Amino acid sequence: MWKNYILSPSVEETLELLGNGIGTSRLIAGATDLILEIERGVRSAETIIDVSRIPGQNQITLDHEGMIHLGCLVTHADCIASTLLQQYAYPLVKAASEVGSPQIRNRGTIAGNIITASPANDTITPLMALGAKVRLRSREHERIVSLSDFYLGVRKTVMNADEMLIEIIFPAMQNNQRGTFIKLALRNAQAISIVNIAAIITFDQAEVIQKASITLGAVAPTIIHAAEAEAFLCGKTLDEATIQQASEYIASSAMPISDVRASASYRKFMTQVIGKRALLEIAKNSTHKTIQLPLLRGKSFQPPAIQKVHVFNNPSSTIVTSINGEIKEFRGSHQKSLLRLLREDGWLTGTKEGCAEGECGACTVFLDGMAVMSCMVPAGRAHGAEIITIEGIGSSDRLHPVQEAFIETGAVQCGYCTPGFIMSAVKLLEETDRPQIDTIKQAITGNLCRCTGYYKIIEAIELAATKNGS
Repeated sequence: MWKNYILSPSVEETLELLGNGIGTSRLIAGATDLILEIERGVRSAETIIDVSRIPGQNQITLDHEGMIHLGCLVTHADCIASTLLQQYAYPLVKAASEVGSPQIRNRGTIAGNIITASPANDTITPLMALGAKVRLRSREHERIVSLSDFYLGVRKTVMNADEMLIEIIFPAMQNNQRGTFIKLALRNAQAISIVNIAAIITFDQAEVIQKASITLGAVAPTIIHAAEAEAFLCGKTLDEATIQQASEYIASSAMPISDVRASASYRKFMTQVIGKRALLEIAKNSTHKTIQLPLLRGKSFQPPAIQKVHVFNNPSSTIVTSINGEIKEFRGSHQKSLLRLLREDGWLTGTKEGCAEGECGACTVFLDGMAVMSCMVPAGRAHGAEIITIEGIGSSDRLHPVQEAFIETGAVQCGYCTPGFIMSAVKLLEETDRPQIDTIKQAITGNLCRCTGYYKIIEAIELAATKNGS
């Protein structure tokens, strides 16, 4: 793990810290990628600098030149909730909605997805199709780099160790453009792409294609354009024959490998399949399908700002936080995750460790009002924050309606995953009094039950909704 943890209050101070510790520091915001990479030895970091508390960096704006700007702290959930992006960057919204789970989307940032530089990362594909650029700053300089020039290979970018990605910039889609994003994975949630595609087509008034931008993920070392298909489509209409030929050109652009998720031949075949699906969606003008708004964010999800740099680097470094309404102090606990802080130092063992990599949801807690996976949050992020665990859900003399419903319906089963499910259900019912069954299913996509008891869990949440509203 890391040795030192720093909470930074501003971009300027972050750049100063990076400049002083070139090569030994890493920036984190959501930390949903970097914590795992550090634990697995993919990346190293003596110091991590947490920028998640910098105010004003989660803005999504449209300037007078028709360019959309995403701040470096814009999360996947922010993208999904943005009416601006729903109107002018639908493929990005669609991709963001298929990343991970509600808890992951609450924390994970678009900038982090870009910097991780995995060719299977979902949001890079539509951003590449949109012609996005990134603004990079260091203490000494600033530069703008197009995504097409940003990547050098798998998990490799042109970023220097002292640089910070400040914002993402791309042109808003116009009225004569239609686009979509399609992801193929082994399951509907919490799954890495086997292959994904983004397509944005520009038409003239006669529905003749003026320009095509088609990008593919998980079929090459970086996100790539299906250049042959893009050239072929120009000057044509999207009839059946054109779509068939274009899908074959799309597949010919793929250069996949075989791995644990799929063989190269299957990826190649499915590239053509989803390429055809994407073009058919665009031809039928059926791309803007309803996307479930982000869940488990609560009614207030802005993290509290901090006023100065906080450095945690020795056994006397103290994390001061509110847990279940009580102020707690922890010394020398900054080199671990929030999950371990709660269990080992706070003796709050209701929060469980199931996978330690953000897959199972057993460690779900509320951090500053929104549900997160505590195994993927650095302990230092708790400083000055408000945390609610399963122990704080009910009261000393009465269970929460969700807890009562789990008992009444027999949804507890072995009990290991139950705290995480209850936390997700409680947050859902804060947001929606009487959620539909599809909304309930979406809300618990980040929680796994090894006893396969989802029917009882859904029944319990439905029952709790009636108790909650009574």
